[in-house]
Amino acid sequence: MIPLMKNAFLNEYETKKALAEFILKTNKFSMGEKCIEFENKFANFHKRKHAVLFNSGGSSNLAMLQTFKNLGRLKDDAKIGFSALTWSTNVMPIIQLGMVPVALDCDPEYINVMSYNLEKYLENNDLDAFFVTNVLGFSGDLHKIKKLCAEKNIILFEDNCESLGSELEGTLTGNFGEMASSSFFVAHHMSTIEGGMVVTDDDELANMLRIVRANGWDRNLKAADQFKLRKDNGITSEFIAKYTFYDLGYNLRPTEITGFIGSYQIEFLPENIKKREGNYLKLEAISKENDELVAIKHEHMNVVSSFSYPVICKNSEIRDHYVAQFSGAGIEIRPMIAGNIQKQPFYKKYVDTNEDLPGTDLIHNNGFYFGNYPELTDSDLEVISNCLRKY
Repeated sequence: MIPLMKNAFLNEYETKKALAEFILKTNKFSMGEKCIEFENKFANFHKRKHAVLFNSGGSSNLAMLQTFKNLGRLKDDAKIGFSALTWSTNVMPIIQLGMVPVALDCDPEYINVMSYNLEKYLENNDLDAFFVTNVLGFSGDLHKIKKLCAEKNIILFEDNCESLGSELEGTLTGNFGEMASSSFFVAHHMSTIEGGMVVTDDDELANMLRIVRANGWDRNLKAADQFKLRKDNGITSEFIAKYTFYDLGYNLRPTEITGFIGSYQIEFLPENIKKREGNYLKLEAISKENDELVAIKHEHMNVVSSFSYPVICKNSEIRDHYVAQFSGAGIEIRPMIAGNIQKQPFYKKYVDTNEDLPGTDLIHNNGFYFGNYPELTDSDLEVISNCLRKY
């Protein structure tokens, strides 16, 4: 069996041993110094001013949208475009917060929304924001998407949960939007078991993210920001300030265990990314020889931090053949994330309109993926390669 993932952590024994020692020695498990340490390390890795840690990637997505609503930069019924090939927690917050989701088509050869997909929609429509998903280690032409959004006054968010470490022209994915989310779920590039992060360069956004994360209070702000917020709201007593809530929020806080594991695991991240890309390029060379498969383009990217390996077949009958071939070889596979999200039961229940999405439908009907991670052996890669070949 070649599973989607083999270990919970990189350097698993070493990490578990260090975690056990930390648990035995620490006196505090709720969010504290270790979380701040991880935030600082992650901000440095991403070359962003702020990183705010959450209990999951899904919570990170929710917090980003709630932050913009709290600050009045998005309102009820705001039209939020999103990549139609995505995960549920990219779309559900749009609905939950009373905004209008608009699915944008993806190019099957890039498995992402490209600038021309966005431009085509904007010819006869407008958007208040665009929530782009960087899919499975790949991305669209984000430089052009960012420029187009700036020209049209569209807020750009990134869901970078599947593309940590990927780069376009030397810029990390996750550094194009005003905010971007990452996920540290157990099967992702790096794991804290559960966990997520939002990066941004905007001080106001970072402060509101921290307010949203912790029930709407100010406990995690710097002293100067607390003073200003309290002064603006007429709070003059430190006693009263302990239970003063300034805006809409949730309890999305991580634990010190999350912070410790994240700080420990991030040291292995560069090597992890390098191995994932190496695996991907070896397997891609096999795929390119098979004319039954769609070759995924990434010429605009200089690093593909492969989250997993996507397979897109020329038609659904061929897909069924390769699904059987991979399954028969003991390789665990999955659909192409949530496929065309418009086909999901929750979307049909809460959203009345549907966009015509031929590219995303092709991916939905003809695609699947399997795991790619540093622990894959030469033997594993040979089994996978044989399944990618045309016979």
